[in-house]
Amino acid sequence: MPTAFEVSPEALIKRLASYLKENVEEVAPPSWAMFAKTSPAKEHPPHDPDWWYTRCASLLRKLYVHGPVGVSRLRKEYGARKRRGRSTEHTAKGGGSSIREPLQQLEKAGLVEKVNKAGRRITAEGQRLLDRLSSELLAEKTKSEAKVS
Repeated sequence: MPTAFEVSPEALIKRLASYLKENVEEVAPPSWAMFAKTSPAKEHPPHDPDWWYTRCASLLRKLYVHGPVGVSRLRKEYGARKRRGRSTEHTAKGGGSSIREPLQQLEKAGLVEKVNKAGRRITAEGQRLLDRLSSELLAEKTKSEAKVS
């Protein structure tokens, strides 16, 4: 069975984000999501109105690939270079609430679980979801390649 390692991460995250938006009612953007920046290094909030679902899908894939991960390590992953005018740039961590709250929503949905002192990991149900979507993407890719030939 195909896994998340065998398909394009961008395609998988896009498919997973649309799945979460349509089928998982526990995952929903809070009221502040349209106005909040995702990092102190960012100058504006995200332009995509569905960025919350994309972030949830991206977090779910990161947990699938990297195993138990804590919020502080994920903040480092979603960080960016902070512009400081003429001074040298430094790395800034990503916003904590734009990582913590999606993880809490994914926990309520049963796709993520906490591990003592190790952070969070994907559950068997979450792994099945990613594997199923990966197999669908791979099937569509082979089907489209067969039409071209």
